[in-house]
Amino acid sequence: MKLHWIISLIFTVLILGVGAYGFYFIYDHVPKQLDAPSSILAYDDEESDQFVEGETRELTEIIHDTQKLVVKIETEDGSIGSGFLYNDMGDIVTNAHVVAGVNNVTVTTADSRQLYGTVIGISDTIDIALVRVDDLAGTDPLPISNTKAEIGEEVLALGSPFGLDNTVTTGIISGLDRDLDLPPYYYEGLYQISAPIAPGNSGGPLVYSATGEVIGINSAAADQGSIGFSIPIIDVLGMIQGWSQSPMTALPTFDTYTTDYGYYETDYYYTDEDYALYLVEYYYDNLIYQDFLTAYSLLGSNLQTNMSYESLRNEYIHTDWISIDDIVVTNTNPLQVFSIITKEQYSNNTTSYEKYKVTHTIGYENDHLKILTEQKERIN
Repeated sequence: MKLHWIISLIFTVLILGVGAYGFYFIYDHVPKQLDAPSSILAYDDEESDQFVEGETRELTEIIHDTQKLVVKIETEDGSIGSGFLYNDMGDIVTNAHVVAGVNNVTVTTADSRQLYGTVIGISDTIDIALVRVDDLAGTDPLPISNTKAEIGEEVLALGSPFGLDNTVTTGIISGLDRDLDLPPYYYEGLYQISAPIAPGNSGGPLVYSATGEVIGINSAAADQGSIGFSIPIIDVLGMIQGWSQSPMTALPTFDTYTTDYGYYETDYYYTDEDYALYLVEYYYDNLIYQDFLTAYSLLGSNLQTNMSYESLRNEYIHTDWISIDDIVVTNTNPLQVFSIITKEQYSNNTTSYEKYKVTHTIGYENDHLKILTEQKERIN
């Protein structure tokens, strides 16, 4: 329907601004009047089940599904980059420059879990490395394309998913077989893309916009920032598979290496308030997409005891839209996030709007950040 197409287009624009929205903190009292909502599209279960591998899917769903499998990688010396889940053994593909000189890293997932990873493979000539995260074993990975991209194909460059790092840029394949010499690495046969390598994208996946299949590893950006370069994953699959099957027993020594490649790494350290705000926004995001399993996994054990998965699903199954009209985090112990949301409900051919004031308490449970309590008050 034309209306559905327009709504989808609006949301596509909105979701690409998600990374910037993370910086928006509100410190005044929550407004009593509802401003014009910036709504977000949700997909129902029946529609989601119709998508199969290789089939063209909604851009917003591609972004959501891919971001869940993109991680933030940090080392003790402060290097920050991205990676993505390559297989069901918990192996993460990233750039070698992100993890050069270290054996162990911290990996942060989209649902705010901080896990430990071990570098099991790294090249000292090609900017590729593999990190194994045992806690991610058994998780379905991103699909990998077995064909080379062509000029003009539409792509997405994604970066680390955690809160303010969240970056998604759209573009096309604008060049093939590009070579770059950025010691100690030599880049050969790169894809040139019109999507710049934004902060957090280094090591993240380049995927087809239509299917979500990984075609490259984002690796470098031109000085002017208007184009980026990506290593075709089909060219390094043999190396990655070899490390996965036979992890390196000794990692190479890097006498000289640098992150000054035009990668836009950041040394910003996020606060607990940042993490709490992100977690609540990510919770709403999953409810919007009706990804109820992921949303439910963000809840603490006591909250899950008081609220079953079925009750959460039943509450939001007929929700077409959710608008976050206001949101603020308080520097208290435990942290609290206050939000005003508007739900657009559609049931029995009738659309209704419900406005709520919601309070979430955020804290750590088994070293993982969780939503510990939820209080909701209807205000219209």
